[in-house]
Amino acid sequence: MTNPAHDPAPLPRRARTRRLRSTAAGAGALALAASLTACTASAEAGENGDGFFDTSTVHSISVEYDEADYQEMLDTFAETGDKDWIEATVTIDGEEYDDVGLRLKGNSSLRGLGGENTDTAPQPDEGDGTVSADDPAGLPWLIRLDKYVDGQEHDGRADYVVRGNNSETSLNEAVALKVLELSDVQAEQASYARFSVNGSDEQLRLVLDLPDDDLWNEDNYPDEGITYKADSAGDWTYRGTDAADYVDAFEAEYDSTGGTDDEAYAPLIEFLDFVNNSTDEEFAEQLGDYLDVDAFARYLAAQDLVANQDDIDGPGNNAYLHYDVATGLMTVVAWDQNLSYGGLGGGGSFGGGPMGEAGARPEGGPGDAEAGEGMEPPEGMEPPDGVELPENLDGADGTTQGGAGRGGGMGGGMGGGDNALVTRFLADDDFAAAYESATQELTASVYESGDTQEYLDDLAAMLTDEASDLVDADTIASEAEDLSAQLTGSEDQQTDSASAATE
Repeated sequence: MTNPAHDPAPLPRRARTRRLRSTAAGAGALALAASLTACTASAEAGENGDGFFDTSTVHSISVEYDEADYQEMLDTFAETGDKDWIEATVTIDGEEYDDVGLRLKGNSSLRGLGGENTDTAPQPDEGDGTVSADDPAGLPWLIRLDKYVDGQEHDGRADYVVRGNNSETSLNEAVALKVLELSDVQAEQASYARFSVNGSDEQLRLVLDLPDDDLWNEDNYPDEGITYKADSAGDWTYRGTDAADYVDAFEAEYDSTGGTDDEAYAPLIEFLDFVNNSTDEEFAEQLGDYLDVDAFARYLAAQDLVANQDDIDGPGNNAYLHYDVATGLMTVVAWDQNLSYGGLGGGGSFGGGPMGEAGARPEGGPGDAEAGEGMEPPEGMEPPDGVELPENLDGADGTTQGGAGRGGGMGGGMGGGDNALVTRFLADDDFAAAYESATQELTASVYESGDTQEYLDDLAAMLTDEASDLVDADTIASEAEDLSAQLTGSEDQQTDSASAATE
């Protein structure tokens, strides 16, 4: 953490946490000038609806770096588990950017590369578990345009995440992000890109923006605030009043207040103190003073709608927290949806659609089937020491992992732990009712309206038209059909989706 005594003038969070490296004056000026020109063109394109996150087309990203830097980065990761940055030239939709930061992104998705951080308890892969150093175009990457050139951006974003997935089309994550958008749940944007590295063959990849990015925060939260990233190995426990005790559980990725690190962590510490240590009566009466309760009910409901088994209380602890200074309220930001819909694995390992009252699927809703279907744990899966799987994991009695009617693998199975906020929220009758109401309302507005199916059909048709040289049309149709079955449970809808992908 930054020592305020050595930091007499508070710096913007970007300067404090990213430690931008200075470049030679001449080269830096030229790079910045080129960046500003590209950004102007990108902004104009975005205003015309042709920006990078336009999902009506497949975009392009190519990366070039020194092979020796790449090998050194791999060696460091294998030896220590650290993900070092290397410099690269990145071209996005024809706009070239020099002196770009590039590093590996992910945790379980990188287990195929080795490294100390890969010897962990069993948990779902972010990707398909087959990543290889010999196929860098298939690795999950973080591209940071402003890592070494301050102000360098493309279409109003500096950070781009090239995602891993266990499907060939990544349709599950793309559609899940659309569901979150339709549910008014804060999350990321995504689009498809042809991705290549050092002249390699192109691969179809889903690319996201990132809540680490100052520009993402400025767009989504124009008022003063702080955004924290929950670490995959951390938890939501109260650890006392010392900010240093929280840095391994939450990282303050964005802070527009200009305060010290201790000041940045103060709202988080106060929030976790309340969540963990308040009485049940205090929790029920005062939670609304700390948390946007309606937004959190929608977040929980939407994560169930997409059957995500790896969210706030899943094995990856995937979430951000945003603190709004003006309201004093926290909001959970959704992150990491590539295990949604079971990763297109045939209905989801521990779910497969939204859950209604008492854990039963709404009649005629997504995945209209018995609640227990497709919910057995993977064959041979053993929980880590000290973790017991819930008795009703198989859903035979209509309940699901996590209890309280939550679907999508919630509640800390497969290596995850109970999240105090989720557990206490759902244990309170009024908050649980708000969650159940949000689930029913979103089921109707997001799924029964046909909006999600229409979006899936459009994506499948677009990928077939523009990317069937990267993923064959039959695979696109098959994965779209699998996903459609989870959205609607209707054979007619499945057929329509498959037809859209092949037309």
